[in-house]
Amino acid sequence: MQSVQSQYWARTRKQLFDGINNIVRMSGADQPSRAPRTLFSFNTPEGVQMMATGSDRDIGGNSTVHFDLDTTPKVNEPIGKPATARFWGNMRLDVQPKYQGRIRGGYAAFRNKRRMSLFGEMLEDIEFHEYLALRVRLGGDPSTHNAYFVNLQTNGPISTDLWQHRLFFKRTDNRWEDIFIPFRNFVRTNNGELSEIQLEMSNKLRSVGISVLGGNSGSAGAYELGIDSIRVVNEEDAKSDLNGPAQSEKMDEKWNDL
Repeated sequence: MQSVQSQYWARTRKQLFDGINNIVRMSGADQPSRAPRTLFSFNTPEGVQMMATGSDRDIGGNSTVHFDLDTTPKVNEPIGKPATARFWGNMRLDVQPKYQGRIRGGYAAFRNKRRMSLFGEMLEDIEFHEYLALRVRLGGDPSTHNAYFVNLQTNGPISTDLWQHRLFFKRTDNRWEDIFIPFRNFVRTNNGELSEIQLEMSNKLRSVGISVLGGNSGSAGAYELGIDSIRVVNEEDAKSDLNGPAQSEKMDEKWNDL
C-alpha cells in the first residue's frame, strides 16, 4: 500500500508527464475527448485508501461507518473483479445523552480525499461529459434503501457548497447495477439545506462521494453499498453491459425528484 508521500509524488509525476505530453503532441488543438473516463475504481487497497469517511458519531451521534475492500468471490465474480469496496455500518437516529436536543443524528458518508501535488490540487475536468456513472450493489436493511445521495464538491468559491442528487436503485437483490446521473440535474446545497439560489455547477470536481441520510427520512438500520467504480460518460455511453436494468434519469422520470 502506497504511503501518503509516495501518492503525492506519484500525482506530481503524472501531472508533469501529462503536461509535457500535451505540449509535445500539441493536444490542445485536438477535439476534446468524449470517451468514458474512470475517476475512481475500488478494486485494490490503494483505491479504497483514497477515500475518507465520516458520520454523526464525529459530533456526538451513534451511527457507524466503514469503507473497506471486499474480496468475497461470490460478490465480485459477476463483474469479473477480484475485489470491490463496501460502504457499510449502522444508521442510528439517536445521539449520545449529553448531546440530546443539541444535534441531529442519522448520517454517514464517504468521499475522495483531496489530492495535492507539487503543482497544486488535482481536480477532475468534466466539461465534456454529461453523466456521472456508478457501478454499485445495494444491500443492508430495506429501511435504508431510499436514504442514499451522491455528493459533488467543485472548485467553487463557497467551500461549504455541495451539489447533491438522490441515488435511486432499480435492484434490491444485492446484485450489481449501473446508474447514470446527468450532471445538469444536481442541485446546490449548503450545510445540508437546499440553497435558495441555484447556480450553474463548475466543471472542475474536487470530490465525489455518497452519503446515507437517515435523519432526513427517519431511516435507521444496517446499511450497505458495494461500489466498483465511479466514471464520467456521455449519452452514447450511458448504457450498462450488466444483466438487468440500467438506471438512468433519461429512462425514469422519478430522477427529476431530489
